[in-house]
Amino acid sequence: MSDASKGLRLYNTLTRTKEDFVPIDPRNVRMYVCGPTVYDFAHIGNARPVIVFDVLFRLLRQLYGEKHVTYVRNITDVDDKINDRALRDFGAEIASGKLSLNEAIRRVTEKTADQFHKDVAMLGCLEPTVEPRATEFVEPRPDGRADMISLIQRLIERGHAYVAAAEVLFDTASMPDYGQLSKRNLDEQQAGARVAVDAHKKSPGDFVLWKLSSPEEPGWNSPWGRGRPGWHIECSAMSAAYLGEVFDIHGGGLDLIFPHHENEIAQSRCAHGTETMAKVWMHNGFLQVEGQKMSKSLGNFYSINELLETDIFGGRKWPGEVLRLAMLMTHYREPIDFSVRKLEEAENTLRKWKRAADLAPAAAQQLPAAMVDALSDDLATYAAFQVLTQLAGEAAEGNDAAASLKAALLFLGFDVGAAKVDEGEIDKAIARRLELIAAKNWAEADRIRDELLALGVQLKDGKDPITGERVTTWEVKR
Repeated sequence: MSDASKGLRLYNTLTRTKEDFVPIDPRNVRMYVCGPTVYDFAHIGNARPVIVFDVLFRLLRQLYGEKHVTYVRNITDVDDKINDRALRDFGAEIASGKLSLNEAIRRVTEKTADQFHKDVAMLGCLEPTVEPRATEFVEPRPDGRADMISLIQRLIERGHAYVAAAEVLFDTASMPDYGQLSKRNLDEQQAGARVAVDAHKKSPGDFVLWKLSSPEEPGWNSPWGRGRPGWHIECSAMSAAYLGEVFDIHGGGLDLIFPHHENEIAQSRCAHGTETMAKVWMHNGFLQVEGQKMSKSLGNFYSINELLETDIFGGRKWPGEVLRLAMLMTHYREPIDFSVRKLEEAENTLRKWKRAADLAPAAAQQLPAAMVDALSDDLATYAAFQVLTQLAGEAAEGNDAAASLKAALLFLGFDVGAAKVDEGEIDKAIARRLELIAAKNWAEADRIRDELLALGVQLKDGKDPITGERVTTWEVKR
């Protein structure tokens, strides 16, 4: 094992093996993760990679030092639906020169991007080091960083792209080892769900780098006419802009392996003449909801914000850290069944950990070595959580377990500060609960009690010694 690996082993989708992680430069460990398309609010499936790679970001900072890790997560705001809405809402201002296309797009996506940032903060995620927006990397930049148009030009010059039927297409046949990530070869690129077959393509697997825009469609000026970029080229440009032509880790969901990540690799390698784009490719597994594929048609499609702010799932709101723990209780490469039962289990587990951690006045200076070792084995969160449960069991014995547990929870993105309560809101909730009990609506009364308990507020029912009426008091607990 190389000293530079720090004992970290990661599963590499590219090789289908778990490998010692050895950074290209231990003084600047570099990671890129595909971020959200900010056309609409992020759904809970989007939350999984954000949480998973947040844990990896934290671990890399622990192993190599906070100043020696660069984490780039992009915002995709180049999308035909977004572009169409920008033209619809701000077409006159764009035509008159009062607004640039990028400025109009920013106005369209500002609400959804802001909501995404609020949601992932509630999930306990750190901000990435850099968060580039795709619209800022379409045209050549004053700072000389990589951009999409320049990358496309280079691909044409090197014989890896061609112009046909008002499009610039990547020539997959020009890359003999195309398909390494997904293990698909060119002979397998038949017409299918995600491979468009058009007469102007040299090969069915060729994909769009640039497409022309009609006068009614938004677009950017380019050597091939006014148009807009294809989906894949944006990540090749933004990763190169901040991480270089070859970097350490590229992450995302399992659904991105083909075609998105496969095509990123093709573009980047052929444009830069490199043997690889990223050394390690990591992918989190799929997410189901209550045993079914998440789908709007099935009525089980939930945004992160809906789970945080409404009672649409399980009849109650869910704290962000409960959602976070529920996501991490399943190993990141395995499929996860997101359910009310899983959230309840996560909430109970977190409450027990926090009660034990509260026995220590401050967090320990060092993290539990066993937890770091578990996470260093391809983010084995289940094994890491077993360490936390053991520490919680030892916390009452008066040793350092509670302080170690508090340090571990802080590291993993959980709040171990004093519970924050609004006394007025608690009194209102108690009054409402008493009304429900009087009406014999036990289910709703229990729901209010459980919601307060999730906030660290424990209710205690008793009787007024004089009137005999029910009296409810409360105290802050985990």
